[in-house]
Amino acid sequence: MGIIAGFMVPHPPMIVPAVGRGSEVQIEETTAAYKKVADMIAELRPETIIISSPHTVMYADYFHISPGSGAQGDFRQFDAAEASYSVSYDQEMVAEISLRASKEGLPAGTEGERSAFLDHGTMVPLSFITEKYTDFKLVRIGLSGLPLELHKRLGQIISEAANACDRRVVYVASGDLSHKLKVDGPYGFDPAGPIYDEKIMDVMGRADFDELLRFDAKLLDDAAECGHRSFVMMSGALDKKNLDVSRLSHQDVTGVGYGICTYVVKDEDPYVKLARLSLETNIKTGSKIDWSEARDSVLVGVADDPAVYAETEKSLTETRAGAFVSLHIDGRLRGCIGTICATKDTLAEEIIENAISASTRDPRFYPVTEDELGDLEYSVDVLSDAEPVSDISELDVKKYGVIVTKGMKRGLLLPNLDGVDTVQEQLSIAKQKAGIAEHDENCEIERFRVVRHY
Repeated sequence: MGIIAGFMVPHPPMIVPAVGRGSEVQIEETTAAYKKVADMIAELRPETIIISSPHTVMYADYFHISPGSGAQGDFRQFDAAEASYSVSYDQEMVAEISLRASKEGLPAGTEGERSAFLDHGTMVPLSFITEKYTDFKLVRIGLSGLPLELHKRLGQIISEAANACDRRVVYVASGDLSHKLKVDGPYGFDPAGPIYDEKIMDVMGRADFDELLRFDAKLLDDAAECGHRSFVMMSGALDKKNLDVSRLSHQDVTGVGYGICTYVVKDEDPYVKLARLSLETNIKTGSKIDWSEARDSVLVGVADDPAVYAETEKSLTETRAGAFVSLHIDGRLRGCIGTICATKDTLAEEIIENAISASTRDPRFYPVTEDELGDLEYSVDVLSDAEPVSDISELDVKKYGVIVTKGMKRGLLLPNLDGVDTVQEQLSIAKQKAGIAEHDENCEIERFRVVRHY
């Protein structure tokens, strides 16, 4: 199954009643949001929970993954030894993450355990989760002084390991925000504090994870945050996934920022899944998938809704239509091939063929390599039948694609493309693609609608 959700959570010991002894009432909003996170995790029923914590074993140049069969911990350092926790570790997942990191030369593994005792950055999330759900094993990972990009890469490796182990995995990124939000707070005030909190909550609330890597190092240092690397690692685990995002809470009443956001992985669109499976199978094996064999795995994401299942299956197996498959990496086009009208017996076969073509036959790019598969972003555009246009007032650059034809020359442009804001620009680019002079008005114009899947 792989990563099914991620959660950004804080770890103030005072939120645990045995520690707070009543003082936790001042962060009731955070407590309520934390309880919602626990309810969501219980509903998701993960087999494994990953917790990255800034307070477990940490090295400057190495990511430590807690080894062994399990660990125990309590809040005795906060005079609350009665609040104790015991966990079992997912040793298979730990081994898979370590192996994949080693093969890539990423310094991560189980060596160098200084203390097996659970840290409070792990126990605070566990205090809420285990009230609602206990049927899981844990993987506990420390942060490091290595660059943010390597934290993200380890998150990606965690996702790959989750897939390889066929686990339902939830990622919990434990970390507080700025510790310098109030003059009378335990760490004092710095102007960078509220700036960081506002920025990080905006970025995490929108799941704009790429922006995490662009935070200024001085801002991070001056704000005295402790969770940024944890959030970056989680962003790698959630990379390229379709997410339902929710910002639940942010509080700064103690002088330390506490933020909670949730990220639930949505089922991959079946049209996109078909394109991806077609492309990946062709690149890895040189063969073309058979729709009758791929049908069940493609439609599994809509199987819970009989009406949607029936509609999707009918569209893919009984409809004939033109379709375009577009590939991007980091927002940049990597390939795009399609058909203006149907050339195959079914839409499914149209998508299969065009996905392969987009990765191997787009003359503007060299063929996609296996190393790039994890970075590809897909979209599938299904075209309606084209209809003639008698006047350009009938066009709408956001709603309609255009086809321009003169003799044997024909050019097409999809609707709603970045950087194409006017009908004149749309027609100009379509003519250029067809090899028709830009000012040649003696050509036929057709329009079509598109249903875009991504």
